[in-house]
Amino acid sequence: MNPPDLLRFADFGGDWAAYEAELNRVFLDEIARAGLVFRGEAVNCRRHAEVAGRWASYWHLVQEGRVEDDRTPDLRRCERLRWVPWVIKNAVAHPEIDEWQNTRGTEVNTLLWYREEYLVILGQRSSYWLLRSAYCTEKSGRIAQLRKERDASNRR
Repeated sequence: MNPPDLLRFADFGGDWAAYEAELNRVFLDEIARAGLVFRGEAVNCRRHAEVAGRWASYWHLVQEGRVEDDRTPDLRRCERLRWVPWVIKNAVAHPEIDEWQNTRGTEVNTLLWYREEYLVILGQRSSYWLLRSAYCTEKSGRIAQLRKERDASNRR
């Protein structure tokens, strides 16, 4: 079982506005309003603060950067937007999706890592999951850090 095909910018003839509109449509239809469920509880997306009419969660799925107001589009994230619901739906049964928890401050997160290539992060709430982010793991230092964290979690 493989993830959905990539949503390539080139397939939109280099028209960023058309591509970005399609990304937002996919986000709303296939993620935010799709009724996603993980481990029996709803997966929700953060809507506020909206920027340019787009939900806050949307921007975390298609942009990169540590400073919230200075994030930039990441084509690898954009291309894999349809992977987010696929990873969530298949995490429990797919042998190539690793799952573990970490804590950042007071936040408990569940990490879903597909083939050490694509990471989906869900924040645990009292009665639902919050889709925090998703991105490609391509930097060797980040991959090593995630492996170490995953392996330590799986030994418990």
